[in-house]
Amino acid sequence: MSQTTLVIQTSGPGLYEFTDRAHAFVREMMATIGLLTVFVRHTSCSLLIQENADPDVRRDLEAFFRRLVPPADDPSMDYLEHRLEGADDMPAHIKSALTAVSVSIPITAGRLALGPWQGLYLFEHRLPPHRREVLLHLSA
Repeated sequence: MSQTTLVIQTSGPGLYEFTDRAHAFVREMMATIGLLTVFVRHTSCSLLIQENADPDVRRDLEAFFRRLVPPADDPSMDYLEHRLEGADDMPAHIKSALTAVSVSIPITAGRLALGPWQGLYLFEHRLPPHRREVLLHLSA
């Protein structure tokens, strides 16, 4: 077993791919078969395995989540009580609850067993820049 923490700097809402960094960790650990568990240590961002070929997919996902969960100052969100950290905070918690904070990826032949168009992303839900920590845990 091995683990490391990746730091991902964000500059606002969006999908930040870190597939190459996860692959590098698996290669460095010389794992040929096993399971990589990825866990984000925050409550206002999440993780996704998603298409990494066409950037329109990322743009459409971001647009969908903006429409699904608008900022707290939108009239449709007037029921929200948690507003201490700004209009983007509680909606970020909701988006995080709708997605995942942990994913597991099998390792086969020394590589993450992702499909040909799949990438691993941190999904930032907050407006200000953040320093996000993503824990990679390898069970081989």
